[in-house]
Amino acid sequence: MVAEATAKRVTRRRVRTRANLLDAAFAVFAAKGFGRVSIEEVCEAAGYSRGAFYSNFGSLDELFFALYRDRAELIADQVAGALALDGPGLDVPAAVDRVTDVLLLDRDWLLVKTDFLVHAARDPAVAQTLLDHRARLRGAIAERLTHARGHTRLPAVLGDIDGAAHAVIAAYDGVTTQLLLDKDAERARSWLRQLLTALLTDSGNTPA
Repeated sequence: MVAEATAKRVTRRRVRTRANLLDAAFAVFAAKGFGRVSIEEVCEAAGYSRGAFYSNFGSLDELFFALYRDRAELIADQVAGALALDGPGLDVPAAVDRVTDVLLLDRDWLLVKTDFLVHAARDPAVAQTLLDHRARLRGAIAERLTHARGHTRLPAVLGDIDGAAHAVIAAYDGVTTQLLLDKDAERARSWLRQLLTALLTDSGNTPA
């Protein structure tokens, strides 16, 4: 029993340390830029040693992917939660309204993600890992869009469900890039709503 209680305390402490490192890294990345941050700076911001860092992450890239996974899962949960309200079918215009109302538009995160994207573009191995993460997010969107069939017709120009999921990600990327420059979150949310509605419904909104 003593050993079990000790193990639980160690596990909880490790989880807390990992979470604190992630929070500190996010703040430092957002303030300085991913490529300008060292492991020592993350440790200092979190109040931990390099040993604590390396007991949780092998590199800053690995730490970033943990951050990315958390944010990707949050966005996927937001999208899935908004879309799930339609039940087995999917009313695309109504779903788009709900998604854009709840979707995370965090400028600090966008700054960090953009910095890392430039880093990944110069490193094929990192780029592939980032592509894999994006593919999983796209797959989650595609899975849900399959429910649009028989309810609201997706435009033929998108080709198929995977093409529609690509279009959703591209729209989000484009709108959030504009948000980085003009810092207008409400305008970004409104523009994203218009883009997604245009992308995911045919011109007449005709039931399939």
